[in-house]
Amino acid sequence: MLFVCYSKCSTCRKARAYLEKLGAEYSYRDIRTENPSYDELKKWYEKSGLDIKRFFNTSGGLYKEMQLKEKLPLMSVEEKLQLLATDGMLVKRPIAVGDDFVLVGFKEKEWDAVFK
Repeated sequence: MLFVCYSKCSTCRKARAYLEKLGAEYSYRDIRTENPSYDELKKWYEKSGLDIKRFFNTSGGLYKEMQLKEKLPLMSVEEKLQLLATDGMLVKRPIAVGDDFVLVGFKEKEWDAVFK
């Protein structure tokens, strides 16, 4: 499993502690230094079945600074994926990617459904 997060994010730290407690094996990737590529994001989005908006860090400073709340509704999914690929701080985290799942953000009940 790939675990993509930002080390200074408290939610990411909670998710990492959750995985450690379960003894889950994963490879760690810092979203700030190694932003997901367009191809990765497209694959994760399609595999997840989630609305593309779930992939945006809507509480982040960059999201607000770029006024994306107003702009996203006017953009295609393709344009949104391209935008996400430009900066890891736009991407909701953590992301856990396994063979048959993609989890975006940390909601313990959602993660329990996959890991327990």
